[in-house]
Amino acid sequence: MVVICGFYFLLLGRIAFQLIGSGDIAAVVIGIGVLILPLLGVWIIGASVRAALDHQHLARRMREEGLELDTSDLPRRPSGRIERAAADTLFGRIQQEWEADPDNWRVSYRLARAYDYAGDRTRARETMRRAVALEKLERES
Repeated sequence: MVVICGFYFLLLGRIAFQLIGSGDIAAVVIGIGVLILPLLGVWIIGASVRAALDHQHLARRMREEGLELDTSDLPRRPSGRIERAAADTLFGRIQQEWEADPDNWRVSYRLARAYDYAGDRTRARETMRRAVALEKLERES
């Protein structure tokens, strides 16, 4: 997908420079607008890949330390997702762990996963960003 987007961005960039090079004021303005799209796309893809690599790093550390959430015994819907009541129970337990030690990246990671299982993706992403930041602080100290 990144390669396809890269090809698309190159095409957009080429079109943008052709428009800018035409000399017509309207074309130059449109060319600048078209040039912004690939730059924005590169930034979005870069941020997404960086976040995915950071999350993968935390997941690997959690697995190595044996602290990954075990959801194998929780009831699941036909889609494979954890049933809502079981996910809420798991979330309540993990939230108590987090309240006891909110500055621990491991607990923040577990809370982010619990948010995800409970279906709250916005808070899951926010909490995972916090876990990544806390883990980086731990590594740097």
